[in-house]
Amino acid sequence: MSAPPPLTADPSTYYDPLHDDPGPGAARCLGLYAKLAAGVSVVTARGEDGPLGMTVSAVTSLSARPPLLLACLRDGSRTLAAVRAHGAFAVHLLREEQHDLADRFANPTASAAERFAGTDLREVLGVPVIAGALAWSVCLVADVRRYGDHHLVVGQAAAVHVGGGRPLLWHDRRFRSLRDLVPEGTG
Repeated sequence: MSAPPPLTADPSTYYDPLHDDPGPGAARCLGLYAKLAAGVSVVTARGEDGPLGMTVSAVTSLSARPPLLLACLRDGSRTLAAVRAHGAFAVHLLREEQHDLADRFANPTASAAERFAGTDLREVLGVPVIAGALAWSVCLVADVRRYGDHHLVVGQAAAVHVGGGRPLLWHDRRFRSLRDLVPEGTG
């Protein structure tokens, strides 16, 4: 590979390795991403016709002061549209026994009614909140930015609940628990 061209006053001639180099294919990157262990969350928002939600594995704390969470939502999702329209959303960190709930909210053909069927639902600050999660937070949207095929949604925590239990994890394209990842007697 040749050296990048020198910087000039014209920004259109800058060398951008993420854009200018073809890089690895999507399948190879997805293989890498599968090796990331992540907590499984459901993000919910108030839609025009009722609650909407989706399963996400890319949620992280961003700041303690102010209290900020970051969630990555798929471009074009109904949940993302509701988050943008109403300016608020909830993040539910799922317990290890909630893999059926995670599956339901991840199913692209499931309607909102099917996703929320049988859940104990209430409203907190106008946002649908699912009871029984390991923890949840209702957030007010602070920023939304598109990167590739997802949007980074930054929310400032306005309400928080922390329950008990162990987290549901996503690793190697399947749900796991902490017990699956830590050999007996080591931790």
